Amino acid sequence: MSMEATVDRPVSTIDPFSHAFLSDPYPHHEAMREAGPVVWLEHYGIWAMARHQEVRDALTDWQTYCSGAGVGLSDFRKEPPWRPPSIILEADPPLHTRTRAVLTRILSPAAINILRETFAREAEALVDRLLEQREFDGVADLAEAYPLKVFPDAVGISEEGRENLLPYGSMVFNSFGPRNDLFDKAMANAGPVRDWIMSKCSRAALAPSGLGMRIFEAVDAGELSEAEAGMLVRSFLSAGIDTTVYGLGNALYCFASNPEQWTILRESPNLIRGSFEEVLRFEAPVQTFFRTTTKAVDVGGVHIGDGEKVLLFLAAANRDPRRWDKPDTFDVRRRATGHMTFGTGIHGCVGQAVARLESEAIFGALARRVASFEMTGQPERRLNNTLRGLDTLPLRVVPV
Repeated sequence: MSMEATVDRPVSTIDPFSHAFLSDPYPHHEAMREAGPVVWLEHYGIWAMARHQEVRDALTDWQTYCSGAGVGLSDFRKEPPWRPPSIILEADPPLHTRTRAVLTRILSPAAINILRETFAREAEALVDRLLEQREFDGVADLAEAYPLKVFPDAVGISEEGRENLLPYGSMVFNSFGPRNDLFDKAMANAGPVRDWIMSKCSRAALAPSGLGMRIFEAVDAGELSEAEAGMLVRSFLSAGIDTTVYGLGNALYCFASNPEQWTILRESPNLIRGSFEEVLRFEAPVQTFFRTTTKAVDVGGVHIGDGEKVLLFLAAANRDPRRWDKPDTFDVRRRATGHMTFGTGIHGCVGQAVARLESEAIFGALARRVASFEMTGQPERRLNNTLRGLDTLPLRVVPV
């Protein structure tokens, strides 16, 4: 269909950053998917895509849907960002090509494989402690405790001050939405947290054998400037923790809510890796990202102008019945390849192999030792403008 032969745009009055929406987004996702391939969100004057095909197409077409203007609601070309933009997440080629090449090498399968033994050992030790307790908070005692130990260790960050990592991640991911109460709460202690993060991004602050120092080796090789290396370490510390924390917490919630799926997993340990993909599809820790159009484009007969913000609902794409059979069912035997939680295309999550390794280690250890999970109380959600996960998850484990 040509630009001239446009159709009326579907319009929605929903606020995708309201507490009601964030608490239960799935009915709204369905309404947007059924309204059309692209929907105008009146509340913010932006476009939204919620179907799998359109979300995937936009993520892979970086020339039309750019990241350099910011992957949040704010347009960096019109207003200054609260922190210097990420040179990996909020960048387009040629800068993105150069920085991505360095991170891709540092996080290569061979490099990740070196971490496997350490990650597995830490997972076993943590599961030992949790089995002794029998009852624990699945978020604080596992979903947060494990990534906050193994990932900063791998990067080469000292243990002092690691309590700043989660508040910093909250600042980053809430900043992709509007300046609402969630953003204000996340930014309440921004100064000291940001200062600590920046102090950990220099060559002098990093352990010589960690992933962070590998980034600075690229400076010595002439691939990056010293400042760019520091910004890439910062990206590690913002993107590499919260998403995994939310993902592991969501996995525990899925297994506690669907005990028959945990039984299936325990009886077929070869499903562990694929089951985490199903968690990422079914209860996506990363719900949304924005892009900005670089030219006028026609989507399903609807005209989108140049310089327009487009909100891509990754989690809605993950439950699109056009792509998935029984999308609202959690099934560890499902082949969930093709979910949009890690994105796709040139901006696909560069650290996804690390997240997968962490999940494999922790759920491998749990599968060998835990017969079932029982919720001992009502879980509480942790609302975030971009992420979906839990604040508390009271659990009791039944050992094998």
